[in-house]
Amino acid sequence: MKKYEQVKEKIKQDILDDKYVPNQKIPSESELTIQFEVSRHTVRKAINDLVNDGWLYTEQGSGTYCADRSVSNYSAGADRAIALITTYISNYIFPSIINGVESYLSSKGYTLLLYSTNNDFEKERQCLENVMDRDLAGLIVEPTKSSHPNPNLKYYLDLEMKGIPYLMINAAYNELNPYSLLVDDELGGFLQAEHLIQNGHTNIAGFFKSDDMQGVKRMKGFIRAHREYKIPLNSDMLLTYTTAGREKVLEEELPEILARSERPSAICFYNDEVALAALDVIRETGLSVPDDLSIVGFDDSYLAVASEVKLTTIKHPQFDMGVRAAKAIIQLAEHKSNAADPSFVFEPALIIRQSTAKI
Repeated sequence: MKKYEQVKEKIKQDILDDKYVPNQKIPSESELTIQFEVSRHTVRKAINDLVNDGWLYTEQGSGTYCADRSVSNYSAGADRAIALITTYISNYIFPSIINGVESYLSSKGYTLLLYSTNNDFEKERQCLENVMDRDLAGLIVEPTKSSHPNPNLKYYLDLEMKGIPYLMINAAYNELNPYSLLVDDELGGFLQAEHLIQNGHTNIAGFFKSDDMQGVKRMKGFIRAHREYKIPLNSDMLLTYTTAGREKVLEEELPEILARSERPSAICFYNDEVALAALDVIRETGLSVPDDLSIVGFDDSYLAVASEVKLTTIKHPQFDMGVRAAKAIIQLAEHKSNAADPSFVFEPALIIRQSTAKI
């Protein structure tokens, strides 16, 4: 069993033994690092897994808490319930998106039903089957592995047959051409690389997720910036990974790149979560951010300011996206239609902090 799995199982056992009760704050990452005599990266991996599995939840700027696992969903009356299916619920930017959705829905007398796929097609199928058995006014979905062919499209077509409107956030299944709320991820990837290029960096690595369309588009923007600024891009510096393969990239491929004689002077990461995890690996190699290596994240999540090195990053609308999604699905529900015009694209912005510097 890997070290992070041992830490994960010990925290789970503490929860089962009532050492931590629902909504109680657990020790900080630093305290857990000392308690278990492991690295901060190991503790963070264990906590992230427990959050994704519903054992813990995080609150921005506050810490990590024991989840109340006795309650999975809210109850709702017929035709006043909106379901929200996201890839994750309790960590990263998702609580802020969910808060935006819930705050607007509740102000209009609607109740939110919440589901998570953990970015897994089978779990998405289970969520959709559950949704089909309820009296819903509408459905908001964050697509699962949106760059891959989806085996669950028939459920969305069944929703259309039943007259239940749906919309998608962050990405969309192109075959369905749904109303969607997106971030201009290609522009965001372009802005990441452009910022580094304008600071004199010419040997830039990119780490991008390949099974979500957001990662594909961010990588496209990264490549476009190199072309427009006529900066040669070494293909060895462009790394992709899937949801299941993230740890291998961080633990094996990143150290290998940093050990090269011509290592990159900067790295663009798919999101803040990966950038912060990489920061621990970078430190272990003896390099300093930003003196030896500049790094840029994406999403401007609470993790961007969670360590002593504050991340330069790309802003994601989070709460505003949730509110706009809630407004749109009510509009669709009350007009009994699955077509809203137009879809909406948020324009990203670069947030400059301490993790980047001029060459």
